[in-house]
Amino acid sequence: MPRPAFSVPTSREEIRRLQKERKRAAVERASQSPFWKKRLPSLNLEKLEDPDIWRKIPILDKDTLRALSDAQFYGEFCHSSHDGVAEYWRSGGVTGQPLFYPRSFRDIEVGLESFARTFDCAGAGRGERAHVSFPMGIHPVGQIYARCAASRGITVNWAGSGASTPSALQLELIQRLKPTIWLGMSSYALHLANLAEAKGISLSLKYIMTSAEPVSQAKRDKIERTFGAKLTDNFGMTEAGMMGSEDVPGAGFRIWTDMYFIEVLDPKSLEPAREGEVGTLVVTTLRTNNVTPFPSSSAGTA
Repeated sequence: MPRPAFSVPTSREEIRRLQKERKRAAVERASQSPFWKKRLPSLNLEKLEDPDIWRKIPILDKDTLRALSDAQFYGEFCHSSHDGVAEYWRSGGVTGQPLFYPRSFRDIEVGLESFARTFDCAGAGRGERAHVSFPMGIHPVGQIYARCAASRGITVNWAGSGASTPSALQLELIQRLKPTIWLGMSSYALHLANLAEAKGISLSLKYIMTSAEPVSQAKRDKIERTFGAKLTDNFGMTEAGMMGSEDVPGAGFRIWTDMYFIEVLDPKSLEPAREGEVGTLVVTTLRTNNVTPFPSSSAGTA
């Protein structure tokens, strides 16, 4: 029987083949964008695996995107030919004006799978019950998590953040509905943990799943102790999707390399950073590029 379209590759050779195919598709897709037509050099598409050829692609940063007007972004950067815009994903906007990225129906299929894989890494599966405390607004993380849980047979309570469902009510729902998974930002998990202790409430879950902000060891210890659960942190960016997850807590992220091509480069030379050195994280979206072409995009430090 054929394997599902987004099943996890079973070998490094399969990953290399997928990356070779999808990197070329990403560049070809970008070359159809008026924005990229003016910026992409002449490339031998047969030799994109050659680092010297690949490094000719300009690295896009968010400041460049923010400098575009809406008319330029949607009319010149984004593709006009695709399978239809399903929804918009809002960027974090922590360091500047947030951007709203159109996502096609094919993009959403990939996005749902990229989020669902984090349940697999956490060890959570069919029959579990999830309490989602991520915001349920225009930022995608909360509603995508709630929607993708069905693919893993997981029940969901769309609680939302404390702004929509007060923290005291969140604790009451956890006590009444007895979820086995809690999902949200680690700072909110810490807030709920402190509130539960202050109220003398004993919490007992199996899994804590966080994203969107760093998790220190002290924060991890406190959350796990109060909730009686293992914390799994997850990593993504709005430009791409959910990109990876811990499968050994605190030991780094396992990246979905069939969906994203990841590089860590020296911020000055743009050569590959050495093992253990801090560098600039550069991401090429291999599948979620049907409207927004990101053949090479800077995502901060790593």
